[in-house]
Amino acid sequence: MTDLNRRTGELAERLLASKYPVVFTGAGISTESGLRDFRGPDGLWTRRDKGLATPEQDWTNVEPNSGHVAIVELQKLGKLAFLISQNVDNLHLKSGIKPELLAELHGNLTKVRCVQCDFKMDRVEGERECPLCGGKLKSSVVNFGDSLPAKDLEVSYEHSQRCDLFIVVGSSLVVYPAAEMPRVALQAGAKLVIINQGETPYDTHAHLLFSEAIGEVLPAVVEKLKGLMKQG
Repeated sequence: MTDLNRRTGELAERLLASKYPVVFTGAGISTESGLRDFRGPDGLWTRRDKGLATPEQDWTNVEPNSGHVAIVELQKLGKLAFLISQNVDNLHLKSGIKPELLAELHGNLTKVRCVQCDFKMDRVEGERECPLCGGKLKSSVVNFGDSLPAKDLEVSYEHSQRCDLFIVVGSSLVVYPAAEMPRVALQAGAKLVIINQGETPYDTHAHLLFSEAIGEVLPAVVEKLKGLMKQG
């Protein structure tokens, strides 16, 4: 048995035993869809820090990959209590995640929100006023210096405190306050799993660690979980 095989099996067993698993995703989960991450070996900020060009992201025709699909499978198996994401690419919703199980801490490129009542809706060309209160609509994407959406942040803290298993997928865990969620989960007694190609400040606190590609890890974990559930 390879070490990766052993660890994917261990994560499947932890998921099977978990009563309240929460997944937390960062830009790394979308790299296999053709989007760049930020702090990976060829990430946007890595390139910037090296004085290299940082090409524009092409958000058109981007599709969910096997990592996104694996999380949807967890949802179908009843093994996803909640999903917290730092991503704005809409790939989680596109893959089939239920909106009520998702907090998008940094917004969503396809949605706008009302600056007055915080109502959120799909972006519609030419739509400038909130249909509820008449307030101004703006992009829901959170720019540097902006406050995170209060409701999404609140429910993220809530679910992090309630979980017994917290799985980080493709995040360097250095952008706050989003990166506080693993700490909140650990303080609540949850087990921490990190799947990320690159070090994070929480690696020494993780109960299980993967540096392999997400597409190698999550689909294998889901298949093993399905096998365990059939046995049960």
